[in-house]
Amino acid sequence: MIEHEQIAQESYNPNRLLDTLLERMHLKNDAALSRALEVAPPVISKIRHKRLPVGASLLIRMHEVADISIRDLRDLMGDRRNKYRLSHVQGKPKTVDLMGAEAAGALH
Repeated sequence: MIEHEQIAQESYNPNRLLDTLLERMHLKNDAALSRALEVAPPVISKIRHKRLPVGASLLIRMHEVADISIRDLRDLMGDRRNKYRLSHVQGKPKTVDLMGAEAAGALH
């Protein structure tokens, strides 16, 4: 594992983010937070126990509901990256096997 990825994982703390949302939105518990964010309660539990990362769509929903900037939400959970990076698979065009497509067309 790359050193900066290890540092990022060590500082990653979704509980700080979730607790801040609870406080800011005057909610009593994670069940109330899940209702406010319109996600199933196990999603919040899995995030709290670091079994599920906070995805982009949920981060946007948190921003919309709590009126906290995306940058501040990322800071709260310990994400210090300046920008998100796509994986080596994302962003690449899909390749088509022309030989396979021609062969399949010849069979019909």
